[in-house]
Amino acid sequence: MFSTQTYDVAIIGGGMVGLATAIGLGQEGLRVVVIDAGETQAVSGEARLRVSAINKASQRLLTHLGAWAYIDESRVGPYQKMAVWDKDSLGKIGFDAHSISEQTLGSIIENDNISHALATRAGELSEITHLENHRLEKIAFGEREAWLTLDNGDNLSAALVIGADGANSWVREQCKIPMTFWDYGHHAIVASIRTELPHNATARQVFLSDGPLAFLPLFEPSLCSIVWSVPPAKAQSLLEGDKVQFERSLTAAFDGKLGMCTLESEPQAFPLRMRYARHFARHRLVLAGDAAHTIHPLAGQGVNLGFLDAAAIIETLSELKAKGKDLGDYANLRPLERWRKADALEMIAAMEGFKRLFEGSNPVKKALRDLGLNLVDNLSPVKTLFMQQAMGNKTRLPELCK
Repeated sequence: MFSTQTYDVAIIGGGMVGLATAIGLGQEGLRVVVIDAGETQAVSGEARLRVSAINKASQRLLTHLGAWAYIDESRVGPYQKMAVWDKDSLGKIGFDAHSISEQTLGSIIENDNISHALATRAGELSEITHLENHRLEKIAFGEREAWLTLDNGDNLSAALVIGADGANSWVREQCKIPMTFWDYGHHAIVASIRTELPHNATARQVFLSDGPLAFLPLFEPSLCSIVWSVPPAKAQSLLEGDKVQFERSLTAAFDGKLGMCTLESEPQAFPLRMRYARHFARHRLVLAGDAAHTIHPLAGQGVNLGFLDAAAIIETLSELKAKGKDLGDYANLRPLERWRKADALEMIAAMEGFKRLFEGSNPVKKALRDLGLNLVDNLSPVKTLFMQQAMGNKTRLPELCK
């Protein structure tokens, strides 16, 4: 006789967004299972390649979830300032947290550090079953519940399934949810680097004629993470060339602002695509994080958008639970879907606008960029608004992010 474990919510994907959602729901007394294809480990040694710029809204979420306390503070790079400039012109803008009486604008943290903190916190909640190193084999949606079969043959059922299994989401594929996507025609090169001069807790971004280059301050004074957006052919030649040549090209592209740059890790490249699922919710299903949307890493906002999804899902489901309503009924999930789609579209449009404005060396665009950047830099109300946006302080924030 097969026994089926029954849960309120099954979350597919044990990354940052999946675990954050699980903790919030567990804190609200919902029984949650997280099906995680990998496992999390504490970070040590060299800096990991995948990092995120965690804004204030996300930090507040992680604090409310009780996970921030488990983040390894010795590996956090808080930044007080941001500097943005256009390589071939006079356009520049600078932000300083102290000008709006804040300590920091955000923190650069390795994704693994965040995941490990979330997994540690999830382990404290009896409502959460975290199944590591397990994959989902089958999924079926019924009128009153969803049925799941794991790779070890175990069967589960849940009132709602949350697909938080990344950009190449298996759940989204299985449910045949179509995607809108375009290729940015760029690859992002990521690497950890040492700089001759200290980064002074400043996040820097220069717009080059063929794409943006960001230097994100890590947990040591001269350690940075770079995200360099270049056309595929250039990415290939940079990665195939020798180490010294790469370091020289990088230093030159960055105007030597932090002196000579040396590689601390092997650089890696991945293609940049914008993806946007046609449906963020269906009967008994919600998509979250990269499974629903991926954006240009221009401002490092991808994970912050995913954390907003998590906070909005927690808020919506806890309200449904309090009212005794069906968590998986599509009619009850529609407002959540509209909310998340609007936020994602706003972010996609902003990234696209930025990208287009800073693309190429058209003299009219150049003049506009100079004017725009310098105008914002000199108008404090507008500048404050930009800083509030960068910190994630939007008008409609989920309660857990306030």
